[in-house]
Amino acid sequence: QVQLVESGGGLVQAGDSLRLSCTASGRSLSRSAMGWFRQAPGKERDFVAAISWTGGVASYADSVKGRFTISRDNAQNTSYLQMNSLKPEDTAAYYCAARPGFGVYRQGYEYWGQGTRVTVSS
Repeated sequence: QVQLVESGGGLVQAGDSLRLSCTASGRSLSRSAMGWFRQAPGKERDFVAAISWTGGVASYADSVKGRFTISRDNAQNTSYLQMNSLKPEDTAAYYCAARPGFGVYRQGYEYWGQGTRVTVSS
């Protein structure tokens, strides 16, 4: 059984930065793609970023390109989401997920964390 635990969320002001972490336990996910999704109140869970198991391929939602960076440390079984120039519209619960292969659609991800909340005030 795989468990994913996110951390690093919080309340920040517009323009600030945050780094989210997602640590896996139970088994190594070094051969799994890692993704980040977010869900604002009353809205669907949307794709934010994904990274291949080698770290050589990354994909981002248009809304975060140039501001967010996804990375991973397979030795630590951890994925990161560096979020810069945060905007109020980035406010959401952020979830990490893992899957075989690579993809940007929620349906392909097998394991999910419980989420960490990010609130950006204007």
